[in-house]
Amino acid sequence: MRNSDSSGPFCHSDFVTDSSFRGEASFTIIELLVVIAIIIILAGLILSTVGYVQKKGARARAEAEIAAMSAALESYKADNGIYPRDATATDTLDARASGNPANYQTASLFLYNSLFGSTNGSRTPTSGAKSYFAFRPNMLSPSDQTQNVQYVRDPFGNSYGYSTAYQSNASTGYNPTYDLWSTAGLTSGTDSTQWIKNW
Repeated sequence: MRNSDSSGPFCHSDFVTDSSFRGEASFTIIELLVVIAIIIILAGLILSTVGYVQKKGARARAEAEIAAMSAALESYKADNGIYPRDATATDTLDARASGNPANYQTASLFLYNSLFGSTNGSRTPTSGAKSYFAFRPNMLSPSDQTQNVQYVRDPFGNSYGYSTAYQSNASTGYNPTYDLWSTAGLTSGTDSTQWIKNW
């Protein structure tokens, strides 16, 4: 029923809605806070697993790279009768004595030169030299492709370790061939239980 005092065809009472309808369609502040708290908890869970997944992925990549370089070392030995070794670089690096990847860089560079067929860390093989392994750019440091290679980098950003200590004397019972490893992001200590290695 329309109000006769209304100046237009509709009066104000035609548009008034039931208050119970508005209460059912809206959220209370407590409900909103609960939803926000759930979102924060879920975001925290997701972020905490991201680091774990990244580390697991880096470990898997390091294992694959070590296996591939080990296969290349076997090919090198088949052609040359010995694994690549250097008296001042690889023979002096002992995995049992050093857990600091900064100490591995000279031996790692020697490994790169031997498997890639280059000298002095050049990013192109020496003319006539055989290349046993094609290193991907993300395996080499520095990442700038215009600079010479300084060492082979593991997925954690450190140098791979490559040792031929005691290779010439297999009677020691340690390392009759070679050792190739990543410290899996550790930068000190000689506890190799977390390392990724070929032995």
